[in-house]
Amino acid sequence: MVAIIDYEAGNIGSIHNMLRKIGVASQITANPEVIEKAKHIILPGVGAFDYGMQKLSDLGLLEILRKKVLYDKTPTLGICLGAQLMCNKSEEGILPGLGWIDAAVKKFPTQINGTRYTVPHMGWEIVTKVKSSNILRSLPESPRFYFVHSYYMECFNEDDKLFTNQYSVAFDSAFERGNIIGVQFHPEKSHNFGKQLLRNFIELY
Repeated sequence: MVAIIDYEAGNIGSIHNMLRKIGVASQITANPEVIEKAKHIILPGVGAFDYGMQKLSDLGLLEILRKKVLYDKTPTLGICLGAQLMCNKSEEGILPGLGWIDAAVKKFPTQINGTRYTVPHMGWEIVTKVKSSNILRSLPESPRFYFVHSYYMECFNEDDKLFTNQYSVAFDSAFERGNIIGVQFHPEKSHNFGKQLLRNFIELY
């Protein structure tokens, strides 16, 4: 069973529906007992960094997530805000992140060398692969995913970087370390590319 963590931060139903389309059973939950039994975990999210961290704390989920992810090594996928929460900190807020990945979250500059950029960064983008990974199985050489975000991730460990992209600045659009994967884009909105990525996450991790 896949546990989709419900901390009132959006896009949960879309992820549940996408998993159903590829024949994967999932449960939307904030119950630590259900999370304890999960074989895979998805940490979704849309919204503000501090809001997300505070909700995880208020719901009493920090301890069970830490146990499952860091000690039990349960395969865990962070999506958009969920991936950002896995980092150390964010310029968006003051609360510390989960700290599962040595990375920081920064706000996109809106002007670089006289060129103006609209924030949030939105739309379909081809991602550049940095390293080989099981998450890439059966994906084309240049897969496209749907993005919508005002803040970006910067990984400090080169070995963690999975995909990179460029907007007003270069940014890390996905990371992977062992059982921990984070993607800045939305696979649940990325049609066949997203379906394959989620299928790989469930079948190969």
